Amino acid sequence: MRAHHAVIVIPCFNEAARLVPEALLALLDDDGVELQLVDDGSTDDTRARLRDLAARAPGRVTVLELDRNHGKGEAVRRGLERALLDGAKLVGYLDADGSTPPAEMLRLLRVVAERPDIDVVLASRVRLLGRHIERHPVRHYLGRMFATAASLSLGLAVYDTQCGAKAFRRTPALLAALREPFSSRWVFDVELLRRLLDGDGDAPGLAPQAFIELPLKEWRDVHGTKLDAAAMARAGAEIAWLALRGTAKRRRRGRAHRRS
Repeated sequence: MRAHHAVIVIPCFNEAARLVPEALLALLDDDGVELQLVDDGSTDDTRARLRDLAARAPGRVTVLELDRNHGKGEAVRRGLERALLDGAKLVGYLDADGSTPPAEMLRLLRVVAERPDIDVVLASRVRLLGRHIERHPVRHYLGRMFATAASLSLGLAVYDTQCGAKAFRRTPALLAALREPFSSRWVFDVELLRRLLDGDGDAPGLAPQAFIELPLKEWRDVHGTKLDAAAMARAGAEIAWLALRGTAKRRRRGRAHRRS
């Protein structure tokens, strides 16, 4: 992947107890990959641990330090935006907890690099024979309800919007989608996909055919996750709000188009 400069953004907030440096450094096994570690205003030893990690791979691991906690969505947005401004051709983001193995994240990037017809690859957690997907049953069923709502909101037959591993090709639509902070705190992934589909006045949206899901071969729930049933409920409310907002926006565009 050397010809395709790729940057993986890893948002971190109070992850000192869960960071596994060797797993993160394993992402550098592909010599075309760099890491952008984003400290989202941590109050534990996360920032110091990220600095130590960057010192182990100078030039290939950088740390973006935010002044305060902005939330995962903003940490991801700023990391992706920085990577694109620095010239990355491919970008992606990955949860810091190690739930998605490094080899799987690199597989997502390879798909984008090797398939010019694809601009977005979403990892999905599907329990199939021969795959090792370890997910708490309650979280799985709550996730299925959420995924159905997200699919209806987006108008895409997407199975899993919330897996914390995604890869993107540099496109005008992606640059436009990252221009402003996300409105949603809990479902920024869905909002990002909505922006990519819709585009804006400066950049056309991506066609649904430019998105694919890649079932992971391995994934596991990691102790200490910050998402619980209450967070799922808030996320569901945000999905409904995004759907209503998107419908209103498309209607306004349709009226403007008819007038022109």
